[in-house]
Amino acid sequence: MAKTQIADVIVPEVFNPYVIERTAELSVLVQSGIVVPNAELDALASSGGKTVNMPYWSDLTGDDEVLSDSTALTPQKITAGQDIAVLLERGKAWSANDLAKALSGDDPMRAIGDLVAAYWARMEQKTLISVLTGAMGAASMTGNVKDISGGADDAALIDGSNFLDAQQLLGDAKDRLTAIAMHSAVETYLAKLDLIEYVRESDANPRVPYYMTKRVIVDDGCPVSGGVYTTYLFGEGAIGRGNGNVPMPTETDRDSLAGDDILINRRHFILHPRGIAWVGSAAGASPTNTELAKATSWERKYENKNIRIVQFKHKIA
Repeated sequence: MAKTQIADVIVPEVFNPYVIERTAELSVLVQSGIVVPNAELDALASSGGKTVNMPYWSDLTGDDEVLSDSTALTPQKITAGQDIAVLLERGKAWSANDLAKALSGDDPMRAIGDLVAAYWARMEQKTLISVLTGAMGAASMTGNVKDISGGADDAALIDGSNFLDAQQLLGDAKDRLTAIAMHSAVETYLAKLDLIEYVRESDANPRVPYYMTKRVIVDDGCPVSGGVYTTYLFGEGAIGRGNGNVPMPTETDRDSLAGDDILINRRHFILHPRGIAWVGSAAGASPTNTELAKATSWERKYENKNIRIVQFKHKIA
């Protein structure tokens, strides 16, 4: 009986778009509306280069003028700014030993595609935490950071009151905040206080946690150090996501001596906090998560309230 090999079941031109689409479907970040796929960013991610320039018009400023039949209005100019995103170039290879169970399925290409897509969904979430660590740590981003961790006793603990204070950093734009990313220990702490509401949005899906009417994304990648937890508040579309073209996104190979099939998957993508420009540099062709997490690599471009992200540092005990 002939052995089924990876090359027998993977059709790259079908596999590649399936993995990209399925990754978005599996991503909690996309489901919550925090990360919004964008056709314009798809095009920019395919334009070449290590960074992507995203020009924007600054808001109109200045007071209005009283109309007069003897004095003309004074024209004011509109200014432009430039946000900068960095292209992330990542890849991963698996041997058939890791995918053996997928090869026994009714539709092995789809089964393998689901495994690969789930992997990339997890990696995107991990990468985003690194991006946020760096971007929100930038010196220019203090207006979007609420840190109560140095408070005495209960003053350092997350609760409804200081959570509202964190929201208030965006002033009259605070209603744009719709989701929260928090460590599982923070979710458990709030659940013990009966402050988490679990909603079953459909019979086919598990219950979804909400806090203060905002969807909760539980991720143990959210930073915790010395008992200080970092929680993130997001508005819809706070993170732009684009998928670029890769010369050879999917390849298969075989190690004949070991008897292993190999699947190689590569991705070029953008995962960018809108309004905070990448100004850093990478040692390689694209920054690592460690390089993304450097505060000196980011600089605020938008007005604070127009950046739909708040970083909230607190304790739970």
